[in-house]
Amino acid sequence: MFLDIIHSNTGLVHLVFSVVSLITGTIVLFMQKGTKVHKKIGYVYGVNMLGVVATSFMLYGLFGGFGIFHVAAIVSFVTLLGGMLPPLFFRKNKNWISLHFSFMYWSVMGLYAAFIAESMVRIPEAPFFEMVGYATGGTMLIAGFIFGYYKKIWQKAFEG
Repeated sequence: MFLDIIHSNTGLVHLVFSVVSLITGTIVLFMQKGTKVHKKIGYVYGVNMLGVVATSFMLYGLFGGFGIFHVAAIVSFVTLLGGMLPPLFFRKNKNWISLHFSFMYWSVMGLYAAFIAESMVRIPEAPFFEMVGYATGGTMLIAGFIFGYYKKIWQKAFEG
């Protein structure tokens, strides 16, 4: 049963933050940029991703040793900050839009990779770290090709 994967209240809160982030992140990727709705949904994404990162440290424990999931949470936090700080504080920088959409794109792609990895490790008898590696590597490889192809197009569209 689906709820068997939730082992604690923190796990449930983490799942809720993650699902809201997946939904809002996907919506923002595909919607018109710069609108009031884009900004509001983007803030919902940002706040929920902060919740995802915070609860991930509670799930994996801070005192049981520093591991790969701590690294992933830190990378997620850095990409989120890299995406949220430019529109909030650095609009005078001529590259703020490029920084914003680049970091936010990778923030959402990291979330997709985490979702796919989490899904793949649920396969019975699957080798845990190999599945995490395949999911993360495959997702980021595909995302990198898409980003490389569209980046100049997006820059022209977003920066006018």
